[in-house]
Amino acid sequence: MKKIHFILIPLVFFGFILTKVFPPDTENEKQKNAVITQDKIEQEKTEQDERKKFHENSSMRVSQKLNCKSCHSSEYPTKGDPGLLGCPRSDMISVYHSPEEGPEIVTIDEMSDYYSGVKFSHKVHAEMSEMSGGCTSCHHYNTTGPVLNCRKCHESSRMREDISLPDLKAAYHRQCMTCHKQWSSENGCNSQCHTRKGSESLQNTGKQINKTHPELKLPTKLVWETKSKVNKIVTFFHDEHISKFNLNCTSCHNQESCIKCHAEKKRSDFGKLISRERSIEEHHQPCANCHYGNSCGKCHQDKEMLSFDHKRSSGWVLKSYHSNIACSKCHGGKMPYRKVDHKCVSCHKDFAAEFDHKLAGFTFSEGHLELECKNCHAGGDFTKSPVCTDCHDDKSFPKDLPGKRK
Repeated sequence: MKKIHFILIPLVFFGFILTKVFPPDTENEKQKNAVITQDKIEQEKTEQDERKKFHENSSMRVSQKLNCKSCHSSEYPTKGDPGLLGCPRSDMISVYHSPEEGPEIVTIDEMSDYYSGVKFSHKVHAEMSEMSGGCTSCHHYNTTGPVLNCRKCHESSRMREDISLPDLKAAYHRQCMTCHKQWSSENGCNSQCHTRKGSESLQNTGKQINKTHPELKLPTKLVWETKSKVNKIVTFFHDEHISKFNLNCTSCHNQESCIKCHAEKKRSDFGKLISRERSIEEHHQPCANCHYGNSCGKCHQDKEMLSFDHKRSSGWVLKSYHSNIACSKCHGGKMPYRKVDHKCVSCHKDFAAEFDHKLAGFTFSEGHLELECKNCHAGGDFTKSPVCTDCHDDKSFPKDLPGKRK
């Protein structure tokens, strides 16, 4: 026994010395693992860069680190077979979905055993949603993350566990009838939305699918009388803002809903038009988006304003072609408009080497071929067409007219 102890003690001591002199290669292991980790990070970064590069040429812009499976059913999707899942939202992909990027038609067929599927025009509703709340008007629950199917929250069975959530049928009807209030017990379900299986209607044939708001008769100008004691008249030239400034309805009329103008009544049509007017307070912000400064007198005056007079304001008369073009063509698109000089070359950079006179409706032959422009266009005035008697008297007309009108 003493011999064993005598042998073991030196061995243990020798092993202890070895660990001190030649410690385990833990540092090398750490460095090796660090290299592997760094290589993995670099590889992931390269893959991410490749994903971003691919998405740069698509409508989807990758804004942060993503796993392909967040949007695709395959880890390695291809352009030919992307295997797209639910539409992702802005917290994963920085993208603004225009109506063109979404589906045009969505068929709602949860009750397909009894009724033909409802043809829902997603494109039209998406276009109108820009005026009232955007996509969240319908996709109301998860405003971030992938768009969920309605079934994720709303059960198809009315015998549901969570009675705080309406069932699927009720959710659909509540969502649609928030705006479409024309349903009544008289026409029942067999109206514009549902048809019995086997029957035909305008809805099924698709003739009403892309029907949007009927064309409105736009006012030429609007005049308001404010409560101010002085300069209480405000004149707004509606048609000029549309034609001259390249504006559309949503440039000013945003964050609005249909019931802003229509009565909230269940009628055969959408609802009686109650007003297209906006309060004075509502006008200040849309106007201020383009009209900077604090000069109230530009809009508020003591009498109704006449239409904008370009000559009175700038000294330049808009004639001929210039009278019908948008202001931004000369002044640029940024408000307030910058002043421009009256030289043609300020806007017209590319002049043709030779003017094709046929474009003016008059072709040259014989006598007029060698003439200079100023011989007929006195003083270089090209705004009006010269006539023969400007240069010729009755006795000097040749028998064969040198030019002919088209």
